Amino acid sequence: MTLRHVTKAGARLVGVLGALAVLSFLVTGCGGGSAHNGVGRLVSDTTTRSNAPARSSSSGQSEPTKAQLLNYAECMRAHGIHDFPDPVPAPGGGYAFHAHITPGSDLDPNTTRYQSADKACQKNLPPGFEKTTPAAPAASTGPAAAGVTGRATVTIDAAKQYQRIAGFGVSEGFGQAKALRKAPEAVQKQVLSLLYSPIRGAGLTILRNEISADAGFTIEPRPPSNPTAKPSYLTLAEIDQDQGQLWFAKQIKADYGVTNVFADAWSAPAFMKTNDSAINGGTVCGEPGASCKSGDWRRAYADYLVQYAKNYAAAGVPLSYVGPENETTIAPPQDSMIMSPAQTANFMAILGAALGRSGLSTRAECCASIGWNYAQQYAAAIATDKAANAATALFTSHGYFVAPDSPLRGWSKPVWETEWAPFGFQPWDPAWDDGSLSSGFTWAENIYTGLTAANLDAFLYLWGASMTSLTGPNTGLVDVKGNTVAASGRLWAFAGYSRFIRPGAVRIGTTTSGTGLEVSAFRNSDGSIAVVVLNSAHSRRVATFSLHGLRGTHVTPYLTDTSHQLSAQRPISVRNSAFTATLPPRSLISYDIRP
Repeated sequence: MTLRHVTKAGARLVGVLGALAVLSFLVTGCGGGSAHNGVGRLVSDTTTRSNAPARSSSSGQSEPTKAQLLNYAECMRAHGIHDFPDPVPAPGGGYAFHAHITPGSDLDPNTTRYQSADKACQKNLPPGFEKTTPAAPAASTGPAAAGVTGRATVTIDAAKQYQRIAGFGVSEGFGQAKALRKAPEAVQKQVLSLLYSPIRGAGLTILRNEISADAGFTIEPRPPSNPTAKPSYLTLAEIDQDQGQLWFAKQIKADYGVTNVFADAWSAPAFMKTNDSAINGGTVCGEPGASCKSGDWRRAYADYLVQYAKNYAAAGVPLSYVGPENETTIAPPQDSMIMSPAQTANFMAILGAALGRSGLSTRAECCASIGWNYAQQYAAAIATDKAANAATALFTSHGYFVAPDSPLRGWSKPVWETEWAPFGFQPWDPAWDDGSLSSGFTWAENIYTGLTAANLDAFLYLWGASMTSLTGPNTGLVDVKGNTVAASGRLWAFAGYSRFIRPGAVRIGTTTSGTGLEVSAFRNSDGSIAVVVLNSAHSRRVATFSLHGLRGTHVTPYLTDTSHQLSAQRPISVRNSAFTATLPPRSLISYDIRP
């Protein structure tokens, strides 16, 4: 996500990427859940749901598989629609193309170039494929409707080990933290508890900060005479505690022991860039292919980022990481920069050296790319540059356009997904399972896929508390209106993972015989085991869990569904390294297993 600040007559105006819309091109095929015929249509600002496992459409033709849809996406990109997304699992089954569009952009289906590409790529879809509104679901019959439970076996295997989890988190940048600081104390406490309490809330463990380049919010508003001249930095107190972010970080550290705070810059200060502006792209002067009459500002920009980290360390909140960029493949009229993969790798070596000289514990991270397709490009550029690779301790990306659903090739260090949310100005949607892209169940699936398919070490949402109308009323885990604080199904989806999978946990092996069960397991550093299960079926399931190489005696299930918000259920005993449990339909169950 890209935002900008504009200061005028003392007012702060914050914009988003134009007239933002949501592109949802949903199709059925190879999914689970109750069936209905028909396939999705191309829509804006709405979501058409398809939850059929059926293999034929209403016309009797074969429905698209994921591989066919991936071929279609690759074809669209080859024909000039460069940001066309890969297919992702759709709520209830099937697959979806999900992206944010602006009128007139490459992704706008009303443009000639989009229609031309679509025409050229139709060969990748099955004959008879129709873009029609799905028919209404037929009334369920048979065992599922009668509530008959299916049975499955699940094996948790400690011998198979994957990534180490850093945690789960949100951002309160762009004035969100400042707005919360001005709210009544009761509102503050309720919001912080819902987000970060491991007992009453989601138990999040990470905070992402914005390093602002805007006048009034940046630590370096006045340009020095040249790149090597002594800079004149402001303190965090002089920029209103970094727009309230320092206050927020101190609160969650004091109240909940959260110390993992990191920060990204959306843009270098205007005077360091080729366009002499914090907005509309531009590149750091001195990067290969980006010369400026004012000189080479790469070292000065690295020192600027280090100074921001020094300010946090001096305030008692050392940053874990600092990053120089955010979504550098787009150049909207908001805070932004254009940095190619090669230019980014060049700068990471400089930033790493500056941090090494600083004496700080803060490490360099990169690249907050807009989607997983770009993530691969930037990770490859850094991994193949010896100095950049040595400097970069962590790779970061967002989930927009192309979701994280596969490991980054050639990258062996931690990977975090650091920003993702449903955009648009649809009303606040707190539902657990309403079939929308905003629902809690959808986000539980997003987290599951990120952890198990992309091997993510951390998973972050956009806003924790949505305090302002920056991106619409539905892009926060928590909504605040006056003195009223509301939690969403998305919050409880995060809670089902974050409260039980603590920093330092290692993901371990899982196998299941049951279709529609999405199982992940983690061993925490204290010896406890977290097993998180999504039952995507519309019927109850009975599962027997076998623990291989693990000690467990007591199991406490925590249920989230349309009627429960991470509610503790009756404890289950482990006998002969196994236990049996019933999983309600369309539910998330977190099993807390203790010796």
